[in-house]
Amino acid sequence: MPGKIKIHSILLFVTLLFGANYTVAKVAMPEYIEPFGFILLRISSVTLLFWLYGKTSASDPIKSRRDFGLLLLCALFGVAINQTLFFKGLSLTNPINGSVIMTTSPIMVMLVAYLLGKESITIKKVIGVLVGGTGAYLLLSKSGFSINNETFIGDLLILINGASYAVYLAIVKPLMAKYRAITVIKWIFLLGGIMTLPFGSAQLAQVEWSVLPPIVWFSIIFIVVATFLSYLLNVWALKFVNSSVVGSYIYLQPVFATFIAVTFRDDQLHLSTVVYSLIIMFGVYLVSQK
Repeated sequence: MPGKIKIHSILLFVTLLFGANYTVAKVAMPEYIEPFGFILLRISSVTLLFWLYGKTSASDPIKSRRDFGLLLLCALFGVAINQTLFFKGLSLTNPINGSVIMTTSPIMVMLVAYLLGKESITIKKVIGVLVGGTGAYLLLSKSGFSINNETFIGDLLILINGASYAVYLAIVKPLMAKYRAITVIKWIFLLGGIMTLPFGSAQLAQVEWSVLPPIVWFSIIFIVVATFLSYLLNVWALKFVNSSVVGSYIYLQPVFATFIAVTFRDDQLHLSTVVYSLIIMFGVYLVSQK
């Protein structure tokens, strides 16, 4: 088993990629690519990468119909519903609201895993979730935010997206114990891509590729590569830690988003931001303890 430092370093890197998605994805949609078309482009491209990667690494065949049925459920909750509602919701709301709502994901992960009898809820985990959620709320609300009628539908879709991803994290673990990571993830994306095909094919066909500016191409490439790495590394980490630990890293997304803004947008880093970031990290630490 890899050391704790390696596992958590991988999860930190994944969180950095996820945190950048909120801003990078908005570059391309909906002005150049409609949300469902963007989703289909993302999933089909990442599916191709996973199957090509599977050709160069060891992968095993699916052994039973029951496992294939579980793969279908993982594809539904982890790719089709998750990706569709995230990008559609993001196109209807703002990154701040979306980030705030996504911090509820670890709570959902714990509850789903508990209801399925896969994990126990300890006092320390509950305290960790509350501490991390408090830090995320303070960080994101220091400049003010609101959920109003204009963004309600988008906010609701992102909330359901978080619940869907929580279900995925809870039900994918038996497959990870039985198969290699690449085997699981390539099938999940292939099946999820088939599910999203009816929704995104028309919008993707309307894209005028010849007029896309370089920044939009960068956005597309970044999202595809980030998705490929995020899912592969997350599913690898689930071999060694509980789903609630992986889910708890959602609290660090606002921290990385802040650092990215400071680096690339010349935003100022205030002492309050540092303090709130430390609170979030302490919450993640509590949740990760056995």
